[in-house]
Amino acid sequence: MAVGERHWSQAYGDESMSVAQVICLALAAVACGWDLRTRRIPQILTLGGALAAFVYHVTTGGWNAGLASATGWAVGIAIFFLPFALGGLGAGDVKLLGAIGAWLGPMNALWVGLYAGAAGGVLAIFVALTKGYLIQAVGNVGVMLAYWRLNGVRPLPEITLEHSRGPRLAYAVPILAGTLVTLWLR
Repeated sequence: MAVGERHWSQAYGDESMSVAQVICLALAAVACGWDLRTRRIPQILTLGGALAAFVYHVTTGGWNAGLASATGWAVGIAIFFLPFALGGLGAGDVKLLGAIGAWLGPMNALWVGLYAGAAGGVLAIFVALTKGYLIQAVGNVGVMLAYWRLNGVRPLPEITLEHSRGPRLAYAVPILAGTLVTLWLR
């Protein structure tokens, strides 16, 4: 259950999901659809979703719930910040995980991030296979690791999202998958 809020069952008689979980799932699904169409996630979904989560938790659970919501946002941002800083994820993906963390709390943000990373790996392999890019992708990983060994961990411009010619993933898909798995298992 998300921090500091009532169960969906209190209002609707269904014991399976809380209001915050339903809203969070809807947010992730809308972001997924948007990302699949445009390869972007709008600020109104990410920052607006995070702000709505904070306000919701403060009004339904008080300042402690609001603090847990803000901590969930920070954990979500922190999990994807390094891949973003290295040019492997877009800012919308980072902010989306932050918004989900704001709805579900810090521990669930961690689980969503871990499951999303696993789902992202599977999706990346699938897309690379279907687009005939797998050998190039594996080669890029080798080049990146060699570059990091020689130069330290920093972006390699030729294979960042900004400069790469490879297929791009709509990373809201793995984030939605991570959210679904987290809600199902927790």
